[in-house]
Amino acid sequence: MQAVFASAQTEVDVETQVTSASGSHNPLWLNANKYGLSSLSLTNGYVRAGLFSSVNNDTLSQWSLGYGADVALTQGFTSRMVVQQAYADVRWKLGLLTIGSKEQSMELKNQLLSSGPQSLGINARPVPGVRLSLPDYWPVPFARQWLAVKGHLFYGLTTDDRWQEDFIQGQDVKHTRQSKLHTKAGYLRIGKSGRPVSVELGLEMACQFGGDVYSNVYSDSYQWLHNDGGLKGMFHALIPSGGENGEGIYANDAGNHLGSYLLRVNIDKPDWYAAFYADHFFEDHSQMLFIDFDGYGKGDEFNKLKHNHWFIYELRDIMLGAELRLKHFPWMDQLVVEYLYTKYQSGPIYHDRTYNLSDHIAGRDNYYNNYMQTGWQHWGQVMGNPLYRSPLYNDDHQIRVENNRFWAWHVGVSGCPMAHLRYRILATWQRGWGTYDAPLTDPQRNTSLLAEAEYQFQKQLQGWSIKAAFALDHGSLLGDNKGMQFTVKKNLMLKKQ
Repeated sequence: MQAVFASAQTEVDVETQVTSASGSHNPLWLNANKYGLSSLSLTNGYVRAGLFSSVNNDTLSQWSLGYGADVALTQGFTSRMVVQQAYADVRWKLGLLTIGSKEQSMELKNQLLSSGPQSLGINARPVPGVRLSLPDYWPVPFARQWLAVKGHLFYGLTTDDRWQEDFIQGQDVKHTRQSKLHTKAGYLRIGKSGRPVSVELGLEMACQFGGDVYSNVYSDSYQWLHNDGGLKGMFHALIPSGGENGEGIYANDAGNHLGSYLLRVNIDKPDWYAAFYADHFFEDHSQMLFIDFDGYGKGDEFNKLKHNHWFIYELRDIMLGAELRLKHFPWMDQLVVEYLYTKYQSGPIYHDRTYNLSDHIAGRDNYYNNYMQTGWQHWGQVMGNPLYRSPLYNDDHQIRVENNRFWAWHVGVSGCPMAHLRYRILATWQRGWGTYDAPLTDPQRNTSLLAEAEYQFQKQLQGWSIKAAFALDHGSLLGDNKGMQFTVKKNLMLKKQ
């Protein structure tokens, strides 16, 4: 009889980073898409240490355990100490249960070169909670390997209550406490594994719900309002339904619901790989279904469904992207090009049926903002694509996204010109119109650039790496900013049988 032993592996990461910038803010690409472990301050830095063990270390058992602890001491950040990750993973066969706060990679986009997803991004700090997932594609039975699915279901509690209180500086403006977060996503892959062409379809949805909001939405003065956050609130977040307390006849689904439709076409050849993808964002039914009911009665029947009449919306707002990988050309092995348009938002008119005018037109979707919650943000950073300007930038200290109507072009390039040296370059051009509620009379422009190089040492210094980056912003949207960032990291793998 032969005994088989699995190898347990623990990873230790120690990292320090310093940033020095000039202008009004730290440049965009030295701050964005870093899971919120970043700062707009002109001078900032951190010392970070992490201990990780992956559930994939043990592939010989149906069960496996993993964990992670990741803490940073910071300077110039929104908090002095950041518990970036603290989680436990439990895997059973292909299923994964995660408890705690863990950084999750973006889906169906390039992790390093994309500007980021519109719904479930990597721009803000992770939210602690419970996540049940199928992280890798699972072939659907009886589909002869042509169909595979993956996805997740998550409930968590936001942790930025103290930051919100500090940021608003005592003003009578909207903020929340103990707000909950729910996300869910499903992805379908069409195409046999190993075949050159495959198609991936995805639906990502999220809901901020529960907690208390300090708001004047129902009165002339600000007051605390309580929203359902227990089992009832969790159900209404899972299946959009219910309504906020006090809404009356114009009740919407409880919570701030949003999401994206995703499409990606993959072409994998021996010498190259190409992909074309789309990401359509929606805040409510108008851009989710492209149709809304408009058949209400007149007079006393203004709130009754009387006629088979509907309002049709156009598909204008979308992210379109292309990715190219050259497998035998290390000097430039990856290229990403994206175009993002968000100006439509179901049109500039919003009107709920009334006694005198029964027409119902649900425009002015106001992406990433919400009248009850503080919008799609956590610790001042938007939880989706960072080209929606985060609340951290707001000089008026109100927690809202003040530029969500824009178009942008984004290009990312990376390569490995010599052994152990890797670079990436990001370039973004953006023009913003503010919001429908607060439009910019003169549209603002912005150019953001990043040039970054990382060298991984070998032999005596194996496990050490050093990274240097230069970035700039130019334009009225983010201001004129320049900055340098240096990162030194040590990675150590501990193994035991």
